[in-house]
Amino acid sequence: MSVDPEFEKLVKLYYQDLYRFGFSLTRSEADACDLTQQTFYIWANKGHQLKDLGKVKGWLFTTLHREFLQMSRRQERFTDEPISEVAENLPHVSADVVNRIDAQTMLEVLGQIDEGYRAPLVLYYNEDLSYKEIADVLEIPLGTVQSRIARAKMHLCQLLTETTSPPQQGK
Repeated sequence: MSVDPEFEKLVKLYYQDLYRFGFSLTRSEADACDLTQQTFYIWANKGHQLKDLGKVKGWLFTTLHREFLQMSRRQERFTDEPISEVAENLPHVSADVVNRIDAQTMLEVLGQIDEGYRAPLVLYYNEDLSYKEIADVLEIPLGTVQSRIARAKMHLCQLLTETTSPPQQGK
């Protein structure tokens, strides 16, 4: 497989600058390499859309920065924090409720949520898409994505609580 000479020239011209920028953002060699490679990957797929080739450098740096922000959002969502520091922010769910939830129950309950709310929830948690990406995929406004995810989480919690509540004894 041959490499496009123009692409190779672009890589030689901007790789070091992009890598340094990536390293200044991440303070990690591996992450800086990943960001730089991802930037060139995006260029290989979308660079033909740029009409003014004099703006290539700005496009590459903007793309790398966007990828960094996306990576940061993912890391923030999945930070490793001691449970003692975040315990007060967790919803109260009794141990017997947790013990009764299994994957099948979760799928059944998720299926009870209206599609308009389920799709953004699944795209966010299962597919790890950003709110913006979800808005683009579903072709709805960003604010709508945010409110639908919030409402879906509340509905899901309510349904799980009802589904896993112990049977009420007759009085």
